[in-house]
Amino acid sequence: MTNIPSMPTRRQFLRMGLNNKAIPIRPPWALDEAAFQDACTRCGDCVSQCPEHILVPETTGGYPRVDFSRGECTFCQSCVDACPTQALNGALAQPWMTKAHIGDKCLARQHVVCRTCGEQCEAQAIKFTPALGGVSLPSINLDSCTGCGACVAPCPTQAIEASL
Repeated sequence: MTNIPSMPTRRQFLRMGLNNKAIPIRPPWALDEAAFQDACTRCGDCVSQCPEHILVPETTGGYPRVDFSRGECTFCQSCVDACPTQALNGALAQPWMTKAHIGDKCLARQHVVCRTCGEQCEAQAIKFTPALGGVSLPSINLDSCTGCGACVAPCPTQAIEASL
């Protein structure tokens, strides 16, 4: 029997760079990855100006990335205002394509009542569908989800990730 590697999901494929490594979530209003890396000088101005402290430099490369375990993005544009090279361009229509995704570790999917993510979602993109005789299950309206990450850190089982 031959081991055939599984194909990446669409979400995984879209987050892969040329070297087949996952592309980190860049600050909001970042240019596409290649243009961002060309324009970003890794000065750290966006990192130091983020009032939510969710921007951190990558351990290799030093480019800024978002760490939702530290909190959520309020889309205040402080990072954009601080960027001297316009690697972050506030004129872009959307801050990013990032959306929240709920994984199998979700307590509700384990038949335990939990609504933490929904309580944190200011956009009200997370709804709980009643289940007859069971626990209501969360679902995300991707059209309403801003990808702010407010639901990521509070999740008690780290079942939520923000990605493409």
